[in-house]
Amino acid sequence: MSLLLGACRRSQITTICKYGYLRAGATNLSWHERRHASTEAAAAATAASQLASAGGLVGFWQTLSNSTPVAYMQDALTQIHDYSGLPWWAAIVLSTFLFRSVVTLPLTIYQHKITARIEQIALEMPAIVEELKREAAMAKQKFKWSDKQTQIVYRRSIKKQWQNLIVRDNCHPMKTVIVLWGQIPLWIFQSVALRNLVYMLPDPTTLKAQIIATELTIGGIGWIPNLTVVDSSYILPVTLGLINLAIVELQTMTRTRAPTRLQSIANNCFRGLSVLMVPVACTVPSALCVYWVASSSFGLAQNLLLLSPEMRRAVGIPKTPTELEQPYDQLWLKIQKRARLLDEAPDDKPATKV
Repeated sequence: MSLLLGACRRSQITTICKYGYLRAGATNLSWHERRHASTEAAAAATAASQLASAGGLVGFWQTLSNSTPVAYMQDALTQIHDYSGLPWWAAIVLSTFLFRSVVTLPLTIYQHKITARIEQIALEMPAIVEELKREAAMAKQKFKWSDKQTQIVYRRSIKKQWQNLIVRDNCHPMKTVIVLWGQIPLWIFQSVALRNLVYMLPDPTTLKAQIIATELTIGGIGWIPNLTVVDSSYILPVTLGLINLAIVELQTMTRTRAPTRLQSIANNCFRGLSVLMVPVACTVPSALCVYWVASSSFGLAQNLLLLSPEMRRAVGIPKTPTELEQPYDQLWLKIQKRARLLDEAPDDKPATKV
């Protein structure tokens, strides 16, 4: 009987030990599983956020591609091509010149007028400042103002007089960036419209989209017979970068005053953007490259044309003291000067070392 009871106790002890071990093992296993599950949940959340960001970007492009302005631009490009009878590369160039002549050229002329008016009213400020100085000195003695009070009133008076002149000539400085409000949307809408034509968007099942895409495959010129593929020769992308750099350097060389720090930073940013556009242009269909090169060429020609004093008077831009009398001669001299500096740089180095 005692042996039986002992065997039963040993069996109970063994069962209890086994049960306790299994329970501890189950507890440890559930902790590892929870840790692994939490890691997977974090990874899933990260992936979901990335997919949401990518989905948001794709949704934005789809919305832009299906927008009403882009649809109107597609119809306009198609109408210009059909009525002119030109190949697609020439129709793209023609539409670019047409749209920029209607939209950006008048805005550019208006911007030059505003800039000239601001420069003219700036010439009136020295006399106004001297008058305000005398009035401030008299008011200080009359009303027993402190120097701080006098300076506050003096600065407020200058600001008010400047604002009165701006209102009088209708030349608020914010109007000097009006070109961007027309040029940037036009550039975006026409670029997206050409992309839609190349990829048969927004509905690739329509016969019209398929016909236009087929015409684009044979509507190129010379080394780019197919406008739906990239320019493998890189001629258009490099040309685009050079023209954009020429625009920046033209504006820099025709400036008669020393650039401010902000202007220097802006010029460097535009130089970097011009270089950055080259690899971007290497990855898009040739139809977009043709448009971008045509648009930049129009901008360069426009800037050169508006340097002429005769042309500026013809479009109503007032004469200013900073206007160049012989802009093309002075521009050519500056180009030659830069070229000579580049040629003479190697010869100057040994002299400086000695």
